[in-house]
Amino acid sequence: PRTGGVRALRGRRRGWSGSGPDDRDPQLFGALTSQLAKGRGWSGKVAEGMVFGQWAKVVGEDIAAHAQPISLENHVLSIQAESTAWATQLRMFQSQILAKIAAAVGNGVVKQLRINGPTAPSWRKGERHIKGRGPRDTYG
Repeated sequence: PRTGGVRALRGRRRGWSGSGPDDRDPQLFGALTSQLAKGRGWSGKVAEGMVFGQWAKVVGEDIAAHAQPISLENHVLSIQAESTAWATQLRMFQSQILAKIAAAVGNGVVKQLRINGPTAPSWRKGERHIKGRGPRDTYG
C-alpha cells in the first residue's frame, strides 16, 4: 500500500493556514498592541502618550520646533510656546491644531488647548522680600 502521495500531503496540511490570511499568520506589532490596549482599557492613555511622544508628527515640524506640550488634564492640553509671538500664532490656529491632534490620536482625547507664552522674569530680588509697594512713593 502507498503511504505517500497527494492525499497524504493534503491530510498533513490541515494545520496550515494556506494562501489566504488567517489568525495564525504573523501579525503586525502595532495591530497587536492596539488590540491589547483596547482589551485592557488603555486606549486613552496610549493616545495621550502619542500626543507627547510623537508631537512633531502630530502637529508638524514647524510648530514642534517652537512649542512643546506640557500637560494633558481633563482633555485640556497645555502648550508652552517659545515666544509671545508664537503663542499668539498658535492661538489663531487653535482649531487646525485640534483637528491635527484628533486625526492622529482620535476624537475626544484633546478637546481644548491652553497656550502659554514664556514666563516673564520676576522682579523680586533677594531672599528676603517685603510684600507691598515698597519705596515707590519717594517722588511726590
